[in-house]
Amino acid sequence: MSQFPELGWIAEARKHIGLREIKGPKHNLTIVGWLKALKAWWTDDETPWCGTFVSHCLQTAGVKYPKNWFRALAYIDIAYGTKLKKPAYGCVAVKTRQGGGHVCFVVGRDQRTGKLVCLGGNQSDMVCFALYAESDFEAFMWYGQTSQPAQHRYDLPVLSGVTAVKVSEA
Repeated sequence: MSQFPELGWIAEARKHIGLREIKGPKHNLTIVGWLKALKAWWTDDETPWCGTFVSHCLQTAGVKYPKNWFRALAYIDIAYGTKLKKPAYGCVAVKTRQGGGHVCFVVGRDQRTGKLVCLGGNQSDMVCFALYAESDFEAFMWYGQTSQPAQHRYDLPVLSGVTAVKVSEA
């Protein structure tokens, strides 16, 4: 996809594409494992888990993440990340929605629609790609080994044939 090495947290995120939560009394053991590793006080996949997914990926890559990682809107905290003026490959996109927020990783731009291609957890109860207008987001935050993304990360890859779901984020 790129001449540059893949970001560790995006490589981790891609490993889980297609992973789904389990409705009802049983829970996806992978998601439960992330909750345990992040020291959550709950152990179910029914609680919104987009922040859990993002923090798991950042943690796996050795990148600092917000103290209140389970709250999507906590990712706007500049004590942990750097607010960007525009999206960059691998940044955390933060959006507000009724009743809370949603976080996901920006991984490109859709060739057909021009929308951002975002990889996230709890997007229609699974890890998948979703398309969003840039204006849907409150902030684009950089979490990484450096305080800013490398300049080439702003040149979002144009992706064609992306299988993206119509997203429910709750």
